[in-house]
Amino acid sequence: MSNTLIKISDIKRDFILGNETIYVLKGIDLQINKGEYVALMGPSGSGKSTLMNSGTYILNGKDVSQMHDDDLAEVRNKEIGFVFQTFNLLPRTTALDNVALPMIYAGYPKSERNKRATEVLTQVNLSDRMDHQPNQLSGGQRQRVAVARALVNKPSIILADEPTGNLDSKTSVEIMKLFGDIHASGNTVILVTHEEDIAKYAHRIIRLRDGIIESDKLNEGHL
Repeated sequence: MSNTLIKISDIKRDFILGNETIYVLKGIDLQINKGEYVALMGPSGSGKSTLMNSGTYILNGKDVSQMHDDDLAEVRNKEIGFVFQTFNLLPRTTALDNVALPMIYAGYPKSERNKRATEVLTQVNLSDRMDHQPNQLSGGQRQRVAVARALVNKPSIILADEPTGNLDSKTSVEIMKLFGDIHASGNTVILVTHEEDIAKYAHRIIRLRDGIIESDKLNEGHL
């Protein structure tokens, strides 16, 4: 059985700005295997967050570039756990219900949703904050809720886009340790960042510049 989790071929992305065409991605080829911990690095506008576009895109053996929107949304919900810089939590909803949300879309009954959401909140050390709403939590706790939500459907990939961008240094270290634990438990982790200090946690660093892959190296000294 193939160990390849993501394979993208000739991914291109451009947009029109006035009379000029801006080429964000100029034909990217990339393969990520199951169980890897990868940092995608590059300055703003280098196309880090826009790799899912035109071209061939194989995710866990499925060609998602050919899928209809509904099928694509389902695959993303089940296969990819997203963690964002801004947390993206529902404000007047408890941590437990925020975490359970992807399971609603996946069609699980409430008892199963609550059981699994409790499990992952315990995994990220928030078992005593399950009934709290986001405004009752610190930034680090909110990001832990977001990480728990990303884990709840047992996805193939955790995709974290600048996950420490809104956190102080101490809290950033705690969140990165959490990603290390998640990776150690068997998840594939893809980290999108422009910060060298954050990329150091990954085992492989891919640098994008001017729409191409500038370098792709193993990080022997990962934290």
